[in-house]
Amino acid sequence: MKINVKKIKEKARLPYRATVGSAGADLFACLESSVLLKAGNIEIIPTGIAVEIPEGYAGFVFPRSSLSSKYGISLANCVGVIDSDYRGEVGIPVINHKDTDFIINDGDRIAQLIIMPVDNAEYAESDIITDTVRGTGGFGSTGR
Repeated sequence: MKINVKKIKEKARLPYRATVGSAGADLFACLESSVLLKAGNIEIIPTGIAVEIPEGYAGFVFPRSSLSSKYGISLANCVGVIDSDYRGEVGIPVINHKDTDFIINDGDRIAQLIIMPVDNAEYAESDIITDTVRGTGGFGSTGR
């Protein structure tokens, strides 16, 4: 599948897979100057790109495991979703979970993008839904 990417900023970098087996393509910070991400704070980091996601698909933005496990830097929204009809700049809302500040520099790999199919289900109101073994059991109802 080919995804068209528009550079909104000249120095922006296209998403890039580090290895052939990489599920996600790295997204890069596109900054005029470094960003100090203070402990506990959230900042939206620009990528300088817009992507053209085909209809029937969405772009899912996941944290980079190395940033999360080593430095406590993750996505503020856990997983970002880029809808197929969005054509603006991709921004990455990052959060610093540690108690020490973290610097994000221009060109840093800050997240990863995975394109996946989505089902555009239609929702209909109903007075009855089928029962299951689990039924209405909520969080933790199936055990630990």
